[in-house]
Amino acid sequence: MLVFLNRIDIILFKHFKEVRVRIGVISDTHLTSCDERLTRLLKDYFKDADLILHAGDLVDLRVLDAFAGKEVKAVCGNMDLPSVRQSLPKKLIFDLNNYRVGLIHGWGMPYGIESKLLREVGRVDCLVYGHTHRATNTVKDGILFFNPGSATDRRFGSRNTIGMLEIGEKINGEIIELNYM
Repeated sequence: MLVFLNRIDIILFKHFKEVRVRIGVISDTHLTSCDERLTRLLKDYFKDADLILHAGDLVDLRVLDAFAGKEVKAVCGNMDLPSVRQSLPKKLIFDLNNYRVGLIHGWGMPYGIESKLLREVGRVDCLVYGHTHRATNTVKDGILFFNPGSATDRRFGSRNTIGMLEIGEKINGEIIELNYM
């Protein structure tokens, strides 16, 4: 079956071709259940997100209950309970809007962590990770390295943070400081 498009249809198609995907990014929650902080975080920051990424150290799978009704991709971290490690992968690699995204927690000392994680996931356009509790939003060699920091724990960071990624024609990241956690 052939379908003929007129010039207006083609212009409209080009105009609406770009689809933006908004992604809420969180890591290192270190909680044993969903609590009011996570519920508020969803309401205040992630309500318009198309996808939620959790970069590990949930501690307990019930933490993901905060994001009920949203699509969630999560990986396990070094502090997660055995039940989390059995349920979630150590890394995920997926495509969004023709960009390859790697999601991994991390391990070991923070020095050189991005190189180590990149070797683990292979070539990606965006590497989302956790572990250090320090927010990162930087491009190196054409790769966006994105760590949302920790939303609930200040053991290794001076502030609580989350992140937002927007993927359209480009990948853009934003670190958001949480003042009420």
